[in-house]
Amino acid sequence: MASADAPQDRKRRYREWLSEFANADITARRRLLSRVVRDDVAWHVCKPIETCEGGDAVYERFFQPLFDAFPDVDRHDDIMIAGDFGGRTWVASMGHYVGSFESAWLGIAPTGRVTTIRFGEFVRFVDDAIAESYVLLDVLDVLRQAGRWPLPQSLGAADRVPGPMTHDGMATGPADPRATDQSLRLVEAMIGGLMEYDGARLESMRMERFWHPRMMWYGPAGIGTTRGLRGFQRDHQGPFLHAFPDRRGGNHKARIADATYVASTGWPSVQATHLGDGWIGVPATGRRIGMRVMDFWRREGDLLRENWVFIDLVDLLDQMGVDVLARAGIAPRDA
Repeated sequence: MASADAPQDRKRRYREWLSEFANADITARRRLLSRVVRDDVAWHVCKPIETCEGGDAVYERFFQPLFDAFPDVDRHDDIMIAGDFGGRTWVASMGHYVGSFESAWLGIAPTGRVTTIRFGEFVRFVDDAIAESYVLLDVLDVLRQAGRWPLPQSLGAADRVPGPMTHDGMATGPADPRATDQSLRLVEAMIGGLMEYDGARLESMRMERFWHPRMMWYGPAGIGTTRGLRGFQRDHQGPFLHAFPDRRGGNHKARIADATYVASTGWPSVQATHLGDGWIGVPATGRRIGMRVMDFWRREGDLLRENWVFIDLVDLLDQMGVDVLARAGIAPRDA
């Protein structure tokens, strides 16, 4: 059985490896990757990359195309936390890859300009090696930066998403277990409140019990960033529940807390039927969908102050009959 210090030790080791990987010569990176992943690693990535099985596939399908397209790429982590879920040790992180867009990536033509790729990531350790990973990249935001936007204007603000306003998302050392427990309990109570929706009134969920009056909700490109509970309800929650009134969560791969931060992912997690018109400009299809999602929350006192949300919208819209890459003029990767 893992010790109570195992999650923090894995977080420290992963940060050290990321630093070594970032500063290594390009020819050494494949060798360094083999040191941190198991031979049978399953690296689950958003559409159109999808699952990479084994270390060679992870390098060739995930990292190599990134390095080729953004040869000076840096990884900027804003939050990194660790914890156990279901007897397994996870490290969750979010931030941006930043680099000069010099060659095509996922079929997107380069701009020659600095581009940011927002990422959310969960990695599961077995001993000192990664056995499983889930990665969401905001591919739609890269299309926005490249001038290839395929959707209506988002209701929320479209801009680069900042890290925590407290600048403490990369804390090291053991976390106060009482703070960690308080954070996890607050998030789980909030999720329970979401399930109190009566199908008609957003007020039925009583979200004011959980959210700070000046909350920030940072959504993916296509939804955008909102401020305050009313802004969140106007720009995301209301339109989303109109489109997916029977939504239900579950099937979480991991939900961990670390001091004032909590992170959760499901692959897919939210299950729903697309019954309402107009969400991200798509008429109702009546189709069943599953959403690959990640959330990162920051607690401030007794309330949630910031929430960073990742959704594999390329995959979700594909389930709704909309190929956003084709809309943007991106040819299939195997064409």
